[in-house]
Amino acid sequence: MTSHTTPARPAAGKRDARRRLIRELLLVASLFAVYKAGRMLSTGRTDEALHNADRVWDAERALHLPGEGVVQRLLMHSDALVHTANTYYAAVHFSATALFLVWLYLRRPRHYLWTRRVLAVLTGAALALHLSFPLAPPRMLGAAHLVDTGQVYGPTVYRAEAAADTVANQFAAMPSLHFGWALMLAIGMIAATRSRWRALWLLHPLVTLLVVVGTANHYWLDAIVAAALLGATLLLIPRPTPARRGAETGPEAPAPSPGPTPASAPVPASASVPASASALVPAPAPAPTAPAPPPGSGLPPALVPAPAPASASASVPAPAVPSGSGLPVSVPAAVVSVGGGQ
Repeated sequence: MTSHTTPARPAAGKRDARRRLIRELLLVASLFAVYKAGRMLSTGRTDEALHNADRVWDAERALHLPGEGVVQRLLMHSDALVHTANTYYAAVHFSATALFLVWLYLRRPRHYLWTRRVLAVLTGAALALHLSFPLAPPRMLGAAHLVDTGQVYGPTVYRAEAAADTVANQFAAMPSLHFGWALMLAIGMIAATRSRWRALWLLHPLVTLLVVVGTANHYWLDAIVAAALLGATLLLIPRPTPARRGAETGPEAPAPSPGPTPASAPVPASASVPASASALVPAPAPAPTAPAPPPGSGLPPALVPAPAPASASASVPAPAVPSGSGLPVSVPAAVVSVGGGQ
C-alpha cells in the first residue's frame, strides 16, 4: 500500500504550489489593475491639481525645506547622469518591486505575505489620497522653474500633454509611491535577511528620493507623506515572528518527521536496567524454611511441616506416627500449630 501512495504526495504538493502561485499572480495583478483604473478618475482635474501644487510649494517654503531645483542642478551637470536618473525612474520602480516580491515568495513566504499586505494597504491609501487631493508635479509648476528632464533628455513614461495621457495619471504626485515602495523594499529585505550588510538596502529609497525630486516628478512633501502612510501601515500589520535560521527556505517548509516513540523503540537484550529503575521492582519473597524439630522429639526434619503463610489462621493437624516406631503418638502443639497469632 505504501508503494502506491508515496509517489502521489510529491505530485499533489507540486499541484498545490502551482495553484498558490497562480492565485498570488492573479491577486497582485488585480490589485494593480484596480489601482491604475482608480488613478485615471482624476485625470481631468487640471485646475484643481495646479492649485494644490501652489499650496504644496508654499507649504514647503514655510517649512524651510530645500528647493527641488538643488537636486536637479546636481543631476544636470552631466547628460549621462540625468539620463541615468530618468531611466532609473522609468524602469527600476516596477522591476525592483516585482523581483523583491518573487524572491520573498520563494525564500521567505511569511515575509512575503506580510509585505504583500503592507503594499496593498499602502497603495490603497495612496489611491484614496490621489482621488481626494489631485496634485500636479513640480515640472508643471511655473513658480518652481524646473525642467521636465524626461521630455528633454529622455526616457520618459509620460506624454508632454497631461490631458492627452491615457496611460498614466500625471496628477497623482502625492504621495510618491516610487519612494513608498522603495522604502518598503528596504525594510522588507532588512527584516527577511541576516546579513551584516543588510542596512545597505536603505540606499535604494535614498537614491529613489533623489531621482524623483531631481527629475521634477515629485515634491519633498510627496516622499514625506508616503513615509508617514507606510509607518502607519506597519503599525497596523504586525511583522512576522522570526524563524530559526534556515528553517524557512520555500513557500512551505516541510514539517520534520516525528521520531519513534519511547514505547515503540526496541530495547536491546543486552541493555542493563538502571539502578534507579531496579528499585521499583519488588524483590521476590524468600521461600519458607522448615522449622527445626524440638530437642528430644526424635522427629526427622522431613516430618516437620513447613510453616503456612502469615495470613493463615488454622492449625495444621499433627502428622500420623507409624506404629511401632517408638515415637510418641502426639507432637507438641507448639511444633505443629502455626497461624496468625503470635
